[in-house]
Amino acid sequence: MPHESKLTFTREEILADVPTKEPLIVNGVRCHGGFDADGVYHSPRTLWRVPAIKAWQQRHLAKSGMPLFEIPAEVVPPQSPGVAQAKFLLRAGVREPMVRNLTEIAIVEGFGAMIRELPVPAISSFVREDTTGTALAHLAGGLFEAQARDEAGWSEEGGHRQMWEAARDAALSSPAISPQIFQDIIARRMPEPRQMFPQLDVNAERVVRVMVNVLVIEVMAAATFSWAEDVLSDPEVSDDPEKAANLVRYIRSDEAPHVEYLRTALSEIQARTLIGRDGYEVSGKEVVEALAERSLKGMLKQRFTERPAMLRDMIRKTANVKNVEELIAQVDALATPWTPPARFADLVPPVVQAN
Repeated sequence: MPHESKLTFTREEILADVPTKEPLIVNGVRCHGGFDADGVYHSPRTLWRVPAIKAWQQRHLAKSGMPLFEIPAEVVPPQSPGVAQAKFLLRAGVREPMVRNLTEIAIVEGFGAMIRELPVPAISSFVREDTTGTALAHLAGGLFEAQARDEAGWSEEGGHRQMWEAARDAALSSPAISPQIFQDIIARRMPEPRQMFPQLDVNAERVVRVMVNVLVIEVMAAATFSWAEDVLSDPEVSDDPEKAANLVRYIRSDEAPHVEYLRTALSEIQARTLIGRDGYEVSGKEVVEALAERSLKGMLKQRFTERPAMLRDMIRKTANVKNVEELIAQVDALATPWTPPARFADLVPPVVQAN
């Protein structure tokens, strides 16, 4: 096992698995991770990756005196539809919103493989201080690749996309999936945003921006895990509650290193100076915080302008009931208040769906 004082790792070490006794088989597909002799699930590629992240975090805290970067809990909105709303719809026989949500989650997980395609300039080309023995120094040396494999699978091994699809199929008895779902996700993808710090190299800012965006998504996904586990583990609305909920728990375990390495790398940037053209310098803290604020605003706006409207539209299209507007009113009545931070108050309505 790796020693806690080790700070530099090879790509092969970052991608190394904890030895397991039994593989995870999902719908006939061998997925990543596996079970030890006691039946405990072990996430993939964590033999060295997890202790490496802990060592980098300890080094950052000791050398910089700055806390680790985090997305505050108060900016994380509730899932839409919420637990109560999802269960109400399933009991009413309206399954399409849950089918679509779980399918979208699976598809978006598959897009996680794109992080391996992110051009990563030499860190020394845009960070003034030394980054030896940091998470930053390992982004292109295994960390991005490990996340890509976790999300989308690798070679013949399945990943989170297959696991979410299996959880959906277990809970909802393999529902028919419309290809329109994939097309709708593609249509909603946003173009590349404007560069906030144009004197920085465009690829350097893109690396920081993508890490911030992915971290925001990962942190907000924690609410999604709780939501999915609560709904899918309920035998009143789930056809195979044990299998479905267990798969969500395994995915939750796999996602933890993603949150932590991103927090670590962004913290390391915050503690350093970024450099650009013509002697330009800017605090890494300023860059990370500005990009995070924009990412959070975009995510909140999407969740509370698009998602509730999509839910109502889907109910109107798929619910086989006499008075669909009455059903929608019942769903809306299950919403619970959520107060966003004051700086985001103009982006969301005063009442949103329950978590």
